[in-house]
Amino acid sequence: MSNETPKRRVSALLSQMSLSQKVGQMIQADWTQISPEEVTAYEIGSLLNSGESSPTPNTKAAWQQLLDAYQNAAQKTTLQIPLIFGIDAVHGHNNVFGTTIFPHNIGLGAANDEAGLFEMGKIVAEEVLSTGINWNFSPCLALAEDPRWGRTYESFSTDSEIVNKLALAFTKGQHAVGMVTCAKHYLGDGNTQIGTGLANLVDRGNAILSDLYVKEKLLPPYRSQIEEGVQTIMPSYSSLNGVKMHQNTPYIKGVLKQKLQFQGFVVTDWQAVREIPNANFEEQIWIAVSAGIDMLMEPILWKATILALKRGVENGHIPIARIDDAVRRILQVKWDSGLFDTPTFKPKRDELPPFRSESAKKVAVQLAEKSLVLLKNEDQVLPIKSGKKVLVLGEGADNVGLQCGGWTIDWNGYIDQGEKTTNGITILEGLCKLAAEKNVEIWTDTQLIDQADMVIQVLSEMPYAEMSGDSSDISLTGPKAFFENKKIMALTDATKTPVVTLLLAGRHLTHLAQPLKNWSAFIMAYLPGSEGGTAIANLLFGETNFTGKLPMPWYQTEADIKKDDAQLLFDVGFSLRY
Repeated sequence: MSNETPKRRVSALLSQMSLSQKVGQMIQADWTQISPEEVTAYEIGSLLNSGESSPTPNTKAAWQQLLDAYQNAAQKTTLQIPLIFGIDAVHGHNNVFGTTIFPHNIGLGAANDEAGLFEMGKIVAEEVLSTGINWNFSPCLALAEDPRWGRTYESFSTDSEIVNKLALAFTKGQHAVGMVTCAKHYLGDGNTQIGTGLANLVDRGNAILSDLYVKEKLLPPYRSQIEEGVQTIMPSYSSLNGVKMHQNTPYIKGVLKQKLQFQGFVVTDWQAVREIPNANFEEQIWIAVSAGIDMLMEPILWKATILALKRGVENGHIPIARIDDAVRRILQVKWDSGLFDTPTFKPKRDELPPFRSESAKKVAVQLAEKSLVLLKNEDQVLPIKSGKKVLVLGEGADNVGLQCGGWTIDWNGYIDQGEKTTNGITILEGLCKLAAEKNVEIWTDTQLIDQADMVIQVLSEMPYAEMSGDSSDISLTGPKAFFENKKIMALTDATKTPVVTLLLAGRHLTHLAQPLKNWSAFIMAYLPGSEGGTAIANLLFGETNFTGKLPMPWYQTEADIKKDDAQLLFDVGFSLRY
C-alpha cells in the first residue's frame, strides 16, 4: 500500500469503512462537548475550537496537550484515521494568549500589501501549527457593502480585486507552511439586505444579487482560491436571492464542485444547517448534505447529527454515493495535509518560531503602519514636533483589547481589566517610548488639557463579532461605541488646544462631519492588533509616513448607505500623507 498514490490509499480506506465510520468522519464537534473516549467510540472525523473554548491555562503547552489527547484517542479507533482540528485564526492565532495579533482585514485592505499578507499568512500558520492545529477557517472573501453589518471588519474591501489579491496572498503564505485553509463565507455574506429589528439586522440575511454581479464580483476570489489549492470552503449563514446557502444545490454542487472543479470539502458554519427553513433538524441535515455539504459543524448536537445522517441513508433521503463522496473528500485532505503521517505534527511544531517572535512583530508593525489612513492634518499639526507637550486621552489609548477588537482571545473580543487581553504594545506605551527620544512630554491628566500643545484623543468601538456587531446606529455614540467617547469629546470640544483624533473601529462610523470640524487631525486606525501601539507612535512622530487608503466608502449617515446618490464623508481610496 505504501507505493500506492494518495487517491488509491483513500479509495482503499473508504472501501473498508462501515456507514457508522463514514458518518463519523463527517462530524465536527466542539472539543468542549466531546471527550477523548467519545472520539474513539464514535470514530469522529473533526473537532474545532469555538471562539470561547480555550484550555486553561491558555498556553502553547496546554494547547499541545489538548490536541495530543484527542489525536491519541483517534489513533485508538479501528482504522486509526486522525482528526482534523479547525480554528478561526482570522487575524493571528487569536484564541491563544501571547500570539502575534495582526490588523483585522479591513485595515489590511487599507494597507493593500500583497507581500505583507503573504508573510502574515506564514506567521499565522506557524503559530497555529506550533500548537498542533493544521486547519484555519480563513481567509474571508466578503465584499462588505453595509457597515451596519457586524462582520464588516472581516472584509478586506468593497473592491473585488483587492479582496481577491490579498486573500490569495494570505492563503499562499499559509500553504507555504502546510496549513489547511478555508475560504469563506460562500456566497454573498457581505451583500445582505437590512432586516427588521436589531436581531440579525444584516448578518445571516438575504443578498439580492444579479447573476452578473455574482459572476464578476463574488466568484473570482473563490476561483483564485481553488486554483491555489484551498482545501475547504465554508458556506455563508445568509441567503442568496431567497435561498439559504447551506441548501443551495446549484451553487454548491453546480458552481463550486462541478464548474469550478473544487476538489476539497465543504464544511458548514457553526450550527448553520439550522438556518434552513421549513424543516426539522433531521431534514435540515438531509437537505444540506444532499446540496453538497461534506462536513457538519454541529458542535453540540453531534450525536443527533450522526443519527440523522444514518437515518437519512437508511430512509433513502441521502444517497450512499453522496456520503462516499463527502468522506472521500475529507480523507483526501487529511492525506494531503500530512495528518496520517504525523497527526500531532511532532517534531515540526517544536521547531517553529516562538509566539510573537521579533520577526513576527516586525511584520505586524509594518502592516499596522500601512493600515492606518490619515484623513485630515490641518496646519500640519502632525507629525509631533520636538519640545511639545502632548495630552493623551481615551481608554483605547492604553488598552490592547480595544485596539485588537473581536476574535481576540474571546469570540467577541475582550476589554482589558487590570491585565492585558494579550501581550502587545498599547498606543500610550508606544508614544511614551518614542517621546523619550524626541524630547516630547506625554501627559494623561485631563486637568492639563489647556496647558498642552496637542491633545491626542483615542475614540473606540466596543469589541464585537458577527451579529452582535450589527447595529442601525454606527455613530461615535451608538450602542456599539465605547461608552467613554461622549465624555472625551465633550472635554476636547471645549478646548482651544489642537485635537488629533485616532479612531479604533472595525468600520467607518457615521455622523462625523460636524465633530471633524473641531479636529486638527483625524486618523482611521481600524483595529491594528497587538503591535498597533508601536505602529501608531512611528506614524505620529514621523518615523514612517502614511500610505494607507480607504478600502471602502465612508458614508455621512446610515441613510446614505448603499445609495447611488450617497453623501460621502470620504470616497474609496482617499488618503493623505505628510
